Formats: sequence, structure tokens, C-alpha cells
Amino acid sequence: MNVAKWLLLALLAVPLMELAVFVAVAVAIGFGWAFLLVVGASIAGILVLRHAGGNHIARVRVALDQGNLTALQADGQGGTLLLAGFLLLIPGFITDVLALLLLFSALRQSLAGPFGRRTPPPRADGVVDLEPEQWRRVPDPALERQREDNEPRR
Repeated sequence: MNVAKWLLLALLAVPLMELAVFVAVAVAIGFGWAFLLVVGASIAGILVLRHAGGNHIARVRVALDQGNLTALQADGQGGTLLLAGFLLLIPGFITDVLALLLLFSALRQSLAGPFGRRTPPPRADGVVDLEPEQWRRVPDPALERQREDNEPRR
């Protein structure tokens, strides 16, 4: 079997596994509490996406519109938070546990090695080193007025 068939089989098996785990949890703690946990996790997913993922979704949209995929590679942590938010939105305990594991920074950092590029730590002097294609000069009218005000009067 090739990878696509295994992936399809896994995608079809996830809802069945989620249902089985939900039934097991409902038997253990009661249907009302299990349902409340699932709804609470979905609300938490909305909050994660709204708080941490909103800006990342906007950056992804802009990067894809411009065809600039290097901007996506530089922001691996936002991608894991976005994935955790989506996993929390999906009703079920298995995806919720995976999302909670992604929300812990130790696991995020360990996944950053194989799946993303590690960014160097920030310098102590506050300087950010960028490649030439990653920045452009934007004139600031406030700075121009400040220069004019600071020039000596004749």
C-alpha cells in the first residue's frame, strides 16, 4: 500500500477512534461531563485561534498572495499554535490531547528541529539581522519633521 492509501485510512479511522474514546469517557464520567469537556475544548480552540492564530493566518494569507514562502518558514511557532487551535476545534479527546501537547513549548521546540528552521536567538543589543530581500526602506514623515526641527536656526 502506498502512503496515500495509509493516509486515507488514517483519516477515516480518526472519527471512529474519537467516537470510541468519547463513549469510554462518557461511561467513566457521565455523558453530560464528557459533552461539556468537548464543548469547552472547542471554545478553547476558538480562543487559541483568535488570540495566537489570527495574526498568523493573516501572515499566511499575505505570504501566499505574494508567493513568498520564506515568510512562512520563519514563523514555525505560529504554525504550531495554529495547528493546535484547529485540533482543539475538532470535537474529540484524541485531537484535544494532541493539541495540548503542541501547546506546551517543550514539544513545540522539539518539533521545530525536524519540521522547521530554528531561528537564532535575538542579539542582546536589539539588532535584527535580515537578508537584503527581507526588508525595504520606508520613508517616515515624522522623522523628516524631527530632522527639520533639530536643524540649527540661521
